[in-house]
Amino acid sequence: MKYQIEYKYKLKGNEPIQFTSEWIDSEVAISMGEELEKSGRAIDLLFYDEIGSSWTMKEVKKLTAEIEVEPHDAVLYFDGGFNNETNEAGLGVVIYYKQGKKKYRLRANERISEMDTNNEAEYAALYFALDLLEELGVHHLPCDIKGDSQVVLKQLEGDWPCYEENLNRWLDRIEEKIKKLGIEPRYNAISRKDNKEADKLATQALEGKIVNSKMQVI
Repeated sequence: MKYQIEYKYKLKGNEPIQFTSEWIDSEVAISMGEELEKSGRAIDLLFYDEIGSSWTMKEVKKLTAEIEVEPHDAVLYFDGGFNNETNEAGLGVVIYYKQGKKKYRLRANERISEMDTNNEAEYAALYFALDLLEELGVHHLPCDIKGDSQVVLKQLEGDWPCYEENLNRWLDRIEEKIKKLGIEPRYNAISRKDNKEADKLATQALEGKIVNSKMQVI
């Protein structure tokens, strides 16, 4: 979780000057806030999270302690592969997240049938990823969502229109799931090279090699 710190700095004989920090990790933000409070010159000290909520020092300490025991700082990679001959899709997902003081990586894939296009496979892969987030217990936090399908990401952001009825159904399902989880999605289009883990999992799913593993990473 990242925060912006906003406060007014008291100068003797002058009006307080307002400052706003850059986005900084929660631990650094709390340490900085403590230093500002010790100085005795900071007033109206507030922490703004990435969703836009504001917190006092006491509140942000309590919130950070609660978040630490739950999965957080999730970064999600997704990819969908499509077989034109069988109308099957391979869905590949990699999720990096933190829990406590440790970092984990979840890798999973799935093969499903009755798909029409590669774009539909990409949507199905993202929905599969959101199901995995729900199983992990990720909720009401920002989440980075990365994929190499600009069509899916631009349509989800509302930058590109979606005219296909079946894809609109996937859009609705994904938006409903995001609302249910209360997450704040941050969509990032990446290259196929940067998405190679999820791509490999999607290919393996089409080959019948099903993966579902979680491990701690350094």
